[in-house]
Amino acid sequence: MRLFVYCQHVLGIGHLIRTLELIKACSDMEVFLALGGRQTTVEFPKDIHLLQLPSLMMDATFSGLQTSSETDNLMQTKEQRKEMLLKSFKEIEPDILLIELYPFGRNAFTFELEPLLRYARAHAPDCLVACSVRDILVERDNATKFEQRAVDRLNAFFDLVLVHADASIITLDATFSRIDDILIPIHYTGYVCRTQSISAVHKTEKLQPGIQHIVVSAGSGSVGMDLLMAAVKAQKILQKKIPARMLVFTGPYANQKDVAHLRNIAGDSVEIQSFCQDLPALLRQASLSVSMGGYNTTMELLQAGCPALIFPFSQNHEQHMRASLLSKKAHFFLLEPRDLDPGMLAGCMEQALACQPTIAEININGAVNSAKTLRQAAADKRKIL
Repeated sequence: MRLFVYCQHVLGIGHLIRTLELIKACSDMEVFLALGGRQTTVEFPKDIHLLQLPSLMMDATFSGLQTSSETDNLMQTKEQRKEMLLKSFKEIEPDILLIELYPFGRNAFTFELEPLLRYARAHAPDCLVACSVRDILVERDNATKFEQRAVDRLNAFFDLVLVHADASIITLDATFSRIDDILIPIHYTGYVCRTQSISAVHKTEKLQPGIQHIVVSAGSGSVGMDLLMAAVKAQKILQKKIPARMLVFTGPYANQKDVAHLRNIAGDSVEIQSFCQDLPALLRQASLSVSMGGYNTTMELLQAGCPALIFPFSQNHEQHMRASLLSKKAHFFLLEPRDLDPGMLAGCMEQALACQPTIAEININGAVNSAKTLRQAAADKRKIL
């Protein structure tokens, strides 16, 4: 069975990490990944076929697309990407086409996705077309137009929707009011959680027994430097009461001037690195996590059972909503902007360190369940046709 996956990350790498977990669960398939974001330090499974599209990203205000190089022409890049996608799909003849987020997002990439979907519907009717979407959608300025457009595209081009959530925690209608107008099946897979990395680069034996360790992270590092700065300053205060060590991961996209400043203010009890290839393993040994509230980090915290201080991204409601819901079952404590005062944060860290690790009863088997659903749905479609 051949699986053709489309993924476009524009700010961080959360969408890519989640997609790679789905791909790893489809190890019995021949997988082709069309990837359109800028380069990352993430390792890819060795047995996938990677189609690296010319890089596109959103501008600083999220108002439009731009190329990663000032010398590249935007219109030419878009045309090249569209042709590469169509050509690859025709050559691969996949059994399954899996598109991450669209049409619940990535509208700026309609220029290449709609031609692909139209071709698949017209010329590959036995190919299962599925949408992969996380639990919570970000709010929209024109929700009515957005939802109508999403419904129309789903009903016209897709066969099913995979929602990566535990339906006992949240369902899609919490952030999408037109769910009853979607005519194709919607499957709740459970949350997708990153398991052991492809190759565990970070040596987790650095976590010395008998010493409490605090892991501080900000995902890709595109945002969250204010949290990292506050955590490092708070560590100096906390050290006067608790002899804990702190591991800080800035993320591969962090501003290097900020990273240099972070290193300058860090004390001897703080270790700063760019990226952790095996954060799940590290969190299982940690006494406390201090982080942003991205989907993947939150799921890894659930898997580890690690007490966590979470500072949600402030530009939309997604991270705050998820962390609030999950805090009812896990030791998650939400930080407000005022809590980034070093003294306040040190107090929050001290209180959270008193909590014992707890594994919450939440479905985090989303990758395996997604793979099973895709296989069965693809087989069923072939039988029908």
